[in-house]
Amino acid sequence: MSRYEEAKRIYAGFGVDAEKALAAVSAIPISVHCWQGDDVVGFDSKEALSGGIQTTGNYPGKATTPEQLMADIDKAFSMMPGAKKLNLHACYAIFEDGEFADRDKIAPKHFKKWVDFANERGLGLDFNPTLFSHPMVKDNLTLSSPDETVRTFWIEHCKRCIEISDYFACATGKPCVMNIWIPDGFKDIPADRLGPRMRFAASLDEILKTPYDKEKVFITLESKVFGIGLEAYTVGSSEFTLGYAASRGITPLMDNGHYHPTEMVSDKISSLLCYHKRIALHVTRPMRWDSDHVVLFDAETMEIAKEIVRNDAIGRVFIATDYFDASINRISAWVTGVRSVRKALLFALLQPNRKMKKLQDNAQFSELMVLSERMKTAPFGDIWNEYLAREGLSDDYFGEIAAYEKDVLFKR
Repeated sequence: MSRYEEAKRIYAGFGVDAEKALAAVSAIPISVHCWQGDDVVGFDSKEALSGGIQTTGNYPGKATTPEQLMADIDKAFSMMPGAKKLNLHACYAIFEDGEFADRDKIAPKHFKKWVDFANERGLGLDFNPTLFSHPMVKDNLTLSSPDETVRTFWIEHCKRCIEISDYFACATGKPCVMNIWIPDGFKDIPADRLGPRMRFAASLDEILKTPYDKEKVFITLESKVFGIGLEAYTVGSSEFTLGYAASRGITPLMDNGHYHPTEMVSDKISSLLCYHKRIALHVTRPMRWDSDHVVLFDAETMEIAKEIVRNDAIGRVFIATDYFDASINRISAWVTGVRSVRKALLFALLQPNRKMKKLQDNAQFSELMVLSERMKTAPFGDIWNEYLAREGLSDDYFGEIAAYEKDVLFKR
């Protein structure tokens, strides 16, 4: 009997069908962020990365052209199992023949190469307005600025992004998630907390007047607790974004690095599912602050996946990755992080969730605790390796990355 067959038999003893879990996990799309490959630089500006965002490290070989980034994405995707989408920021517009359009003037044509790239690989595309690393970010403010010129510029940018998102959905035949996050806030205690939030809400209302197909484009709003240079106050707090999303019928997005260290996104998922048809996640790994470390197969990633699976919410949760590490091989960071999310989803699918819920409802808490502990040492690794083998992949992937690094990355 193979190790997989033995593991499958053990899981069956817990009432879990391993084959069903393997079939389900591959179909769950993970939207993979393009910006790990070039340290969130993009192609539309020479501005330094700014707006409460930092990428640390100077590991050699980062992508500096669209062609290099696409090649690196191809390489990374070839080592990631399961269904995937590609998540783009607006700063990854591709201009040709000397053309340039500022962010309030970008158009679908500036992303045609990305659509061609996606269609050739059967991928969907997600999108994000880029409201950072630009001279029109004035005093750390964009959509909440008291300066009408600044607000108007960024409102127009977001309107153009809705049009581009609609183009993505129509051109690929796959839904597009468009996420709005702003870096707005203050370094020290503000004199007015309400004013910026009212301006932000008015800006969002203006943006949402842009027509789009609500069955194909899903607009999400992302919160944050603080950022670099925004330690005292952020306009788009959790309370603001959740209230706005609920009142306007758009989708709330939670990034698990955007909360106080004692807050867990896994604990919030069920609350949002009570009131929203869909929710969205940016999966990252915070360390002391919103530091966007490479996602690992750690306790919180596993708990997030459990909440999605045990609440039958796979079809209601948009899952995306969001991290960037310039201190290590960027392709390795991509592959490790996305595999970790997929691994957590498979682990969650292999839990006896119905039995555990029944134990809780029957107040059999001691038995629930024992069962939960037993599941931690079930032979999950053998199921994971079987899954990789069926996907034509190996658990030992660094040799392939090292070869690509030597042959491609280090020659740039």
